[in-house]
Amino acid sequence: MEASSFINSCPRCRHHGECSSCGRREPRGKLNAVDWLADLPEHGSFNIVEVMFKNTRTGFYVNDTGVSLKIGDLVVVEAAPGHDVGRVNMTGYLVRLQMKKSSVKSDQELKRIVRIATSDDIERFREARSKEHSTMIKARSIAEELGLSMKIGDVEYQGDGGKAIFYYIADERVDFRKLIRVLAETFKVRIEMRQIGARQEAGRIGGIGPCGRTLCCSSWMNRFVSVSTSAARIQDLSMNPQKLAGQCGKLKCCLNFEIDSYAEAQKDLPPKETILETLDNQYFLFKADILDRKLTYSTDKHLPANLVTIDADRAFNIIELNKRGIKVESLSDSTIEAPQTEFGDIIGQDSVTRFDRKNKKKKRHKQNSDHSKEDQNHPHQVQKQNHSEQTQPQQLQSQNNQQRKFVPRKNKGNKERTQKT
Repeated sequence: MEASSFINSCPRCRHHGECSSCGRREPRGKLNAVDWLADLPEHGSFNIVEVMFKNTRTGFYVNDTGVSLKIGDLVVVEAAPGHDVGRVNMTGYLVRLQMKKSSVKSDQELKRIVRIATSDDIERFREARSKEHSTMIKARSIAEELGLSMKIGDVEYQGDGGKAIFYYIADERVDFRKLIRVLAETFKVRIEMRQIGARQEAGRIGGIGPCGRTLCCSSWMNRFVSVSTSAARIQDLSMNPQKLAGQCGKLKCCLNFEIDSYAEAQKDLPPKETILETLDNQYFLFKADILDRKLTYSTDKHLPANLVTIDADRAFNIIELNKRGIKVESLSDSTIEAPQTEFGDIIGQDSVTRFDRKNKKKKRHKQNSDHSKEDQNHPHQVQKQNHSEQTQPQQLQSQNNQQRKFVPRKNKGNKERTQKT
């Protein structure tokens, strides 16, 4: 049996990913651990493996049987009570590092791996998982009848079907002792209640993020890392809670993805508190493009006024000159020539407003067509206009001829002729 049947296939209709017929929603495309210590000679000496179950639930188990296991194998492990079925997620010396990260001591008593899952074990496990969706719907109605302020988000059956884990979310403390008795009598299994947070619930429900893609917690993330507001400050993001919060209402997990790159790039920028002095004014840092190494300075410390954008190298040069007591004329370096582009935008296709220009031409064309229609409706007026347009240049020519007659000539010959007469 393939490991994909445990992770992504539906036990009822055998579909992969999201099932539309039975309403089941599964984590999709979860990333496997890359064993980057596989080439070490003592890699296989560690006999503890990490096993993953449904909903990214993991556990560490001892492989005392000596069976060679690799990532993706389905195994039967001990449970309380009975046994459970899971998938091997990590092996070798890398598990020791993961245990240290999870604060699990190596000398702690751990449960062991019984055997590699057989076809009978997997078939029994699939039968148990086929009841999960109906059990969750019925448990929600029971909790609503009891008047409990809680939401049951998911149900997970054990591999042998003798135990069910109910995952719920609640804002306040809930007394669900009566609920456990009712659920045990209804489903005839051992009941365990586990409270989850908003992030775990969003990972199980799924959705589309503001980036337009599937949520990371429901598509590939296996573990949640705490996110703080310092990640937004390092990346110079606006501290707007509506933009920084995800679908779960908490800070976005993607704030941690590029924090190392921004922290490394900020080392090549001048400090934010540095003031640049010129002959006319003082400039304060207004905003910074960290990756592009562009800095925008303002003459006001709190408001954008007389903004000037310069390169980080230019800022360092001005800081050195100010330390010597020299004030520059302006922040922008006039000696630096503008970069010449290899091509020129002759047609104007790079302009965003090129579509608006076409619309304006169409409107003018429509106006001309409307005038022509009006002219066709009134032919007498058009003839009068044409006649007036033809008479105007004739009148102008006659006026010019009359003016020429009365203009006296200033030649000497004309004066002598006038005396003789």
